[in-house]
Amino acid sequence: MLRTEGASSRGAQATLPSPRGPVSEAVIEAIRARSADNRARIAIPEDLDPWGDDGQLSMTVCQELYYRGWADAGRDCEWDPTLVEVRVRIEDLFLDAVKHQISPFAGDTTADAALGALARTVPTGASDQLARHGTDDEFVDYFAARSIYHLKEADPHAWAIPRLRGASKAAFVAVEFDEYGAGRGERVHQELFGDLLASMELDDRYLGYLDVAPAAVLAPVNLMSCLGLRRSLRGATIGSMPHSSTPGTRVTP
Repeated sequence: MLRTEGASSRGAQATLPSPRGPVSEAVIEAIRARSADNRARIAIPEDLDPWGDDGQLSMTVCQELYYRGWADAGRDCEWDPTLVEVRVRIEDLFLDAVKHQISPFAGDTTADAALGALARTVPTGASDQLARHGTDDEFVDYFAARSIYHLKEADPHAWAIPRLRGASKAAFVAVEFDEYGAGRGERVHQELFGDLLASMELDDRYLGYLDVAPAAVLAPVNLMSCLGLRRSLRGATIGSMPHSSTPGTRVTP
């Protein structure tokens, strides 16, 4: 049962999760080390599954250093050469796997055409299933899984702001302004999702469900972080924001 009791500590840093394999175990041990002298080079096996639990958790743990960080992490770990290297190497494997599954658009494709191609013609996905047939337990599981992203909603995309200029920057920041509550702390989308979790008696702490979140839940969040951290993928960072919004999710009659 995922429901919880007790006072919320929504603003607190999360503690490092339990490892899911040799790579994530080595990464977590390195992050816990209080000195760079105690961080040995981490071996990445050639057959590491970029979609698997070990690889995905390793990315999550490394990338989180650039967000709120970990309560039990050594200071300034995000700049440690060992951890930067392992993050980049696993991200490279992951991005290659993602590109392998994506068919490229033609060079003259417009933004409207690209979004139109993403529009669904039949209801699919977890949200459609829940809307029609969802049980209470399924909603609980879904909200817990979605909390991995929604409690940091819009943060991965904020890295794109200094890489834009003029009208594109103004339009993008306008969207982010709404995501961050339009000047109202209680309307920040992250807080609204936390309120939803609390109303369902679920754990509303940041990354509160990380230890039970499968690789399939971590992967899309890790992808957004990969894109946001890389200046060369600015366009993909921007494109990943509206991909789950209208018209991207519109069901065509």
